[in-house]
Amino acid sequence: MSLLARARSTSLWLLGSWRRLVAALAMLVALGLAGVFLFAWLGVYNVAASTGHFQLFDSFLRFGMENSVRARAPKDTLPRQEDDNLVRLGAGHFHAGCSYCHGAPGQPISPVAARMLPPPPDLSEKVGLWRDGELFWIVKHGLKYAGMPGWPVLERDDEVWALVAFLRRLPELDERGYRALAFGEVRIDPPSGREIATGESGEDAIGACARCHGAVEGPKSDLVPVLHGQPKAMLAGALRAFAAGTRESGIMQTAASDLSERQIEQLASFYAGLSSPPRHNPLPADGAAVDRGAALARHGVPSLGIPACLDCHGASALPSYPRLAGQPVRYLLGQLRAWRAGLNDRSPSGQVMAPIARRLSAEQAADVAAYFAAQPAASVSAGGLGR
Repeated sequence: MSLLARARSTSLWLLGSWRRLVAALAMLVALGLAGVFLFAWLGVYNVAASTGHFQLFDSFLRFGMENSVRARAPKDTLPRQEDDNLVRLGAGHFHAGCSYCHGAPGQPISPVAARMLPPPPDLSEKVGLWRDGELFWIVKHGLKYAGMPGWPVLERDDEVWALVAFLRRLPELDERGYRALAFGEVRIDPPSGREIATGESGEDAIGACARCHGAVEGPKSDLVPVLHGQPKAMLAGALRAFAAGTRESGIMQTAASDLSERQIEQLASFYAGLSSPPRHNPLPADGAAVDRGAALARHGVPSLGIPACLDCHGASALPSYPRLAGQPVRYLLGQLRAWRAGLNDRSPSGQVMAPIARRLSAEQAADVAAYFAAQPAASVSAGGLGR
């Protein structure tokens, strides 16, 4: 019998019974699994990052990654195109959390990061290949086997969008433009030989709070709170909550996680001792909203379990609570939305504020934010004037 005839006879025999067919398929699967196990057990494939992948295997992995992202990414686009507040907030985190691996204008990719497999790309050359939703998904969830971590707090989509907004601006930036966005008012003098040798230089300014919150000036972004003149106890408590992860923020947990207790106390003392900076954000234009917010701030809504805001947030309140006068509308609304969405409710202050925020309607939240934003900083007390 010829080889072809034998193959045909065997095929007919297998197909003659579904049990024989299933058994044959199971045997093939078992042989395949055994082959994979043997391949791994013998260490046939070289896993050294220094050797790279075979070109075919690398192309296959990249093909799979790109299609996996596109299959899962949302169709959303940036909430606001060309929103400088989002861009500035994203720039500060990019410098602290991303630039070491991906580089930045005037800052090449670290030689250590460049030897990763796959090497992290220069994002100014790559962001144009992805839609907004795809960038959002990659920043939020990271990429397996690529050294790309997910966002520290997955629930904070607002922070992820801030970084996406910055990435969209990144290809347009030169070194000067990048430093203006990422460093704010922080200016780093060229280090001396001693500072370079001993590591005492602040050249990177990675942990500089003033990059986002300002020092002499206030924050450049309306999504960032003004810390100047806030109570020391409140500031220290907030930093401890961020460091412990009980207050959810991928941006602030990155900034606070490495702070020692001494550094927390020093930072809190520094900002508590600063005078209120000049206001740069526009005053709320809706006078009726400010008036409604004033009533809420002074009297609350007892029937709904909403206390008067000024009892805890006025100028004469306890030092463990923040003063809200003069804070940007968008920052205040962002905090209220986070509480209403079930976030930031594990810290001591969050356990108090989250239930109250959830009782507010969207309109009431906007009104009270407009009221506090319209007030001169640190000037509102429980018996203060309106508007």
